Amino acid sequence: MQGQMETELGKIVIDTDVIATYAGSVAVECFGIVGMAAVNMKDGLVKLLKKDYLNHGINAVISDDNVISIDFHVIVSYGVSIEAVAENLIETVKFKVSSFTGLTVDTINIYVEGVRVID
Repeated sequence: MQGQMETELGKIVIDTDVIATYAGSVAVECFGIVGMAAVNMKDGLVKLLKKDYLNHGINAVISDDNVISIDFHVIVSYGVSIEAVAENLIETVKFKVSSFTGLTVDTINIYVEGVRVID
């Protein structure tokens, strides 16, 4: 589903890939987030994605009433509070994605897939 808005000048349609990519770029700027994670279901392996693939660890869904839900698969820094990182990520992404799209962000689910030591 795509997000749609009607303005006096016409219709605006926002694809979920645009939202996922933007949310990914916001997420990697948050304290404690190393990057997005790709999970290989066959092997059960978790791989840190390069910055070119920010939307691969993210699933964005827009409901019929233009409400956004986002799932993040992330890798966090070793030694940080996962709860603090998650709260920061949720608040930052909700604010920035809502401002960027003009749509409401209802749900953000965070799946911590791994931990990395940062030099």
